[in-house]
Amino acid sequence: MSTSAINSASAAAAGAAATTHKTANTLGVEDFLTLMTSQLKNQDPTKPMDSTAMVAQLAQFGTVSGVQQLNTTLGTLSDSLRSSQALSGATMVGHEIVAQSDTATYAGTGTLIGGVDVPSGAASVTLTINDAAGQVVRHLTVPAASGQQGFKWDGKTDGGVQSGPGTYTLKAVANVGGKTQALTTSVAAQVQSVSLDSSGTNLTLNTPELGGVALAKVQQII
Repeated sequence: MSTSAINSASAAAAGAAATTHKTANTLGVEDFLTLMTSQLKNQDPTKPMDSTAMVAQLAQFGTVSGVQQLNTTLGTLSDSLRSSQALSGATMVGHEIVAQSDTATYAGTGTLIGGVDVPSGAASVTLTINDAAGQVVRHLTVPAASGQQGFKWDGKTDGGVQSGPGTYTLKAVANVGGKTQALTTSVAAQVQSVSLDSSGTNLTLNTPELGGVALAKVQQII
């Protein structure tokens, strides 16, 4: 292509860009087609442009445009999922959940409710509640039937004294075949609020008994 043809093509492309108020950073398929048309009009007849290369460039622009549209669509979908997640979480406020935990915060009044995952063949199951200093506060007997067995703690010590507010540790053990086996405990908690992380994909349920609980770790919603 001659120098005059290149100058004419560049001027035509610049005019098109100015008309649409676009910058080089937002060059799209339409701009490329305008540039290509100008080049065809002003090409040197003795040195025609390589049509194969032009088609390849057009395909590349089409791919980039498609990716941009896909990113826009995914962004819209992400915003929609974030809104849906927040709405779903809001409906859980006021409900109770059950989540696996070996600690729980007791307010000093009321009853702490939870469960113990008891294996088959257990002869007896005991739940020990310790205070923040590691001192044993209460021993509770849990049904030895296999499966999830519930327990309730009224906040009183083995001596009948009311315990104060604080974080307590739960340790459940079973006698299985004459051997002691540690068991998994769960605690029921009331959802007071919900929060989303910056990505909008992870929902956290905020409770007074367990603090923040990830939705994925919730075993049961009551």
